[in-house]
Amino acid sequence: MNRVYMDHNATTPVDPAVLDAMLPFLSSDYGNAASIHSFGQKARAAVESARDSVAALLGARPQEIVFTSGGTESDNHAIFGIVGAASGVAHVITTAIEHEAVLNTCQALEKSGVAVTYLPVDSAGLVDPEAVRRALRPETVLITVMHANNELGTIQPLEEIGKIAAQADVYFHTDAVQSVGKIPVHVEQLGVDLLSLSGHKFYAPKGVGALYIRSGTRLRQLLYGGHHQRGFRPGTENVPGIAGLGKAADIARQSLAETASRTETLRNRLERGLIERVPQARVNAAAAPRTPNTANILFPGLEGEALVIALDLKGLACSTGAACSSGAVEPSHVLTAIGLPPEEARASLRFSLGRHTTEADIEFALEVIPAAVAQLRELSPTYRKAGESR
Repeated sequence: MNRVYMDHNATTPVDPAVLDAMLPFLSSDYGNAASIHSFGQKARAAVESARDSVAALLGARPQEIVFTSGGTESDNHAIFGIVGAASGVAHVITTAIEHEAVLNTCQALEKSGVAVTYLPVDSAGLVDPEAVRRALRPETVLITVMHANNELGTIQPLEEIGKIAAQADVYFHTDAVQSVGKIPVHVEQLGVDLLSLSGHKFYAPKGVGALYIRSGTRLRQLLYGGHHQRGFRPGTENVPGIAGLGKAADIARQSLAETASRTETLRNRLERGLIERVPQARVNAAAAPRTPNTANILFPGLEGEALVIALDLKGLACSTGAACSSGAVEPSHVLTAIGLPPEEARASLRFSLGRHTTEADIEFALEVIPAAVAQLRELSPTYRKAGESR
């Protein structure tokens, strides 16, 4: 059976060149990067080379990069770290469509007495920078707004928000897990003080990520142990994963424009084809600036989970939203935040393309998706009832 993968926002395959960069540190070059002998120094050299590569991808300085286990740890460290270093009453501003790694962290803060403002978004999934300005209080210590949404691909106006944060002398963090490696990300242009990324979203392995911390940022450490990474993140470094992350950063920096252009062309072709072939289908947040690989499409009258299963049986992998939320009974908080009623949120699927997606993959999708939708609609009393009322 032909199998096509369109769930790259959940995870990406490890690039062969990334695997090659990792292999020595899984076999012969097994030293601890904190050791002073030759084995350790070879590992240390790999870690510092990767730090240089990640910094170059972000327009940062190498000493501002701290390696972590992934986006969730980076988000937690940024948010808890800033609030923990603040003195007195603290207030945090975020949005209603953040990833659970941010939302659940903010909810934990609220239980400890920290005030959190959750800003709404418009129908395109965009937060109004002026709403951020209006939400500021004298006790505000942090603004955390994701760069690109994992379900919609919507790109937030971070540069404007960054200027507001700087004027207010408030720290600004962004979860850039879904933007790094897909669109240009430059920390100085965005005006962020902290930025989270995860390797497995751009062809590095799972279990490794990074947190950019602007020099001078006051951040309470979360973990205690040795003095690794200037004390920000103690513990023996994951040298194979870090080496892979560095190689993935190099590849992304060199191929970013070409890959973005090609995947956007394919994404647009997929969207147009489905709108033409599936009655009533529409693209969620179509008018917003989006990452070039992400399409979130509503198929009225269906249960999204059923369509995901039907498509998987036909050889096409996609999702109803964030992989971290799969199995959730409630509809997507992102889609309800942009104004979709629960039944439409549940009828929306995310297709996220990747570096290796081909035109043949798009043609395959345009063949199997309309057929699966038609088949499920025939079985749907909800869709039949809607059809009868028209």
